[in-house]
Amino acid sequence: MPEENRSLWVDIKASLAGTELDFTTGSIGRAILVLSIPMVLEMMMESVFAVVDIFFVSKLGADAVAAVGITESVLTLVYAVAIGFSMATTAIIARRIGEKKPDEAAAASFQAIFVAFLVSVPVSLAGIFYSGEILTLMGAGSNIVENLNAYTAIMLGTNLVIMFLFVINAVFRGAGDAAISMRVLILSNSINIVLDPLLIFGYGPFPELGIAGAAVATTIGRGIGVAYQFYRLFDGRARIRLTRKHLVLKTKVLKRLIRISLGGIGQFLIATSSWIGLVRIIAEFGSVALAGYTIAIRIVFFSILPSWGMSNAAATLVGQNLGAGKPDRAEKSTWITAFVNMIFLGMVGICFLIYAEDLVRIFTDEEAVIAIGAQCLRIMSYGYLFYAFGMVIIQAFNGAGDTRTPTLINLLCFWMIEIPLAYMLAINLGWAEPGVFYAIVIAESLLGIIGLILFKRGNWKSTQI
Repeated sequence: MPEENRSLWVDIKASLAGTELDFTTGSIGRAILVLSIPMVLEMMMESVFAVVDIFFVSKLGADAVAAVGITESVLTLVYAVAIGFSMATTAIIARRIGEKKPDEAAAASFQAIFVAFLVSVPVSLAGIFYSGEILTLMGAGSNIVENLNAYTAIMLGTNLVIMFLFVINAVFRGAGDAAISMRVLILSNSINIVLDPLLIFGYGPFPELGIAGAAVATTIGRGIGVAYQFYRLFDGRARIRLTRKHLVLKTKVLKRLIRISLGGIGQFLIATSSWIGLVRIIAEFGSVALAGYTIAIRIVFFSILPSWGMSNAAATLVGQNLGAGKPDRAEKSTWITAFVNMIFLGMVGICFLIYAEDLVRIFTDEEAVIAIGAQCLRIMSYGYLFYAFGMVIIQAFNGAGDTRTPTLINLLCFWMIEIPLAYMLAINLGWAEPGVFYAIVIAESLLGIIGLILFKRGNWKSTQI
C-alpha cells in the first residue's frame, strides 16, 4: 500500500476511534478529515430516528403517521432551541479548549447542561398535561386527539433527552471529541431500531403499545445515549472532564451562552419557517406538485448531510484556533473546508443533473410526480457550488461565536428575498412550481456571496465569548 494511502487509512481509523490530535497545530487538511468523518456519520444517525419511526408506525395506518408528523412539527421548536444552544455551546467550548483552559470549558459545559434542563421543563409539562389540546391546535382529527395522543405526550414530556443529546454532543464536538458524539448517536439509533417493532407490535414478551411504543423506544434509545454522554463527561477519558468543582452556576457564562444561543435559535427558526412558506406556495399547484417537491427536498436534505458534518468541523476549527490566538489558521481552515465542500456538492449536483428521475423514482412510480421532483433537483443543483460555500461560512461565523451575522443573512436571504421572489415568479409571473425552485437557487446563491463578503472583512476574528 502506498505511503499516502496508508497515512489516509490511519487518519480515518483515528477519526472513528477518537484521537488526542491538537487541532490548533499541524496539518489543517488532516484536522478537517479527522473531525469531519465522525461528524458526517453523526448527522446521518440523527436523521435516522424519524425515518425509523415512520417506517414502523406506517404499518398502523394513516392516522398514526399523521400523529407522528404533527408531533415532529411541534418538536421543531424544541429542535430550534436545542440547535441554538448547541451552536453557542460548541463555540464557547472550542474557544476555551483553544485557549488551553479545560477547567473553564468543563464549567461552561455544566452551564449549557443546566440551561437545557431549565428550558425542557415547561415543554415537558405542556406535553404531559396538554397533548390533546396541542394536537387539536395543530388541526389533528378526533381519532388522533383522543386515541393517539400518547405519542405526543411521551415525546414532548421527555424532550429533556433531546435537549441533552444535542447540547452534550455539542460539548464533545467543540472539544474535538467528535468520535464520542458519533458513538452516542449510533448507540441511540441501534437501540431504537431494535425496540421500535418490539414495543409497537408487542413481539415476544414485550407489550403491544402501538404508536406509544414508537415514542417509548425512541426515548429509551436517546435516554441510554444521554447516559453514555454523562458517563464520558465524568470518566476522565474525554477532553472535557466534569468534576464536582465544575457543578456550580456561573452567571456570567450563563448570560454569554444564552446571548449567543439566541442567534442560533433565530437562524434555525428563520430557515424552517421559510421552508413552510415555500410549501404553502407550492400547494397552490396541487398535490402532484407538492409531492414532487417534498420528495426532492428530502433527497436534497439527505445529500447535504456530509456537508453539514464538514461545516461543523469548520466551526470547531475556527473556535479552537481563535482561542489559541491563531485567527489566520482559523480563516485558512474555513477556506479549505469550503473548497472541499464545493467539490463534494459539485459532484452531487452533477449526479442530480444526470440521474434526477432515477433518484425520485426510488420514492414513487407516479410519472407526474417524478417529472416535478426531477425538475426541482436539476434546478436546485445549479446553486450547489454557492450553497456549499455558504454552509461552511455560516458555520464558521457560528464557531467564532458570531451568531448574529448568520441570523441577519438568513433573514435577508430567506424571508426578504426567497419567499417574496418565489411568490412573484410562481404566482405573479406564472412560472408555477419552477418559479419556487429558481427562487431557492437565487436565495441560496446570495447567501453564499454575502457570507463570502462579510467573512473576508474579518470582523468575526475579534468576537469575544
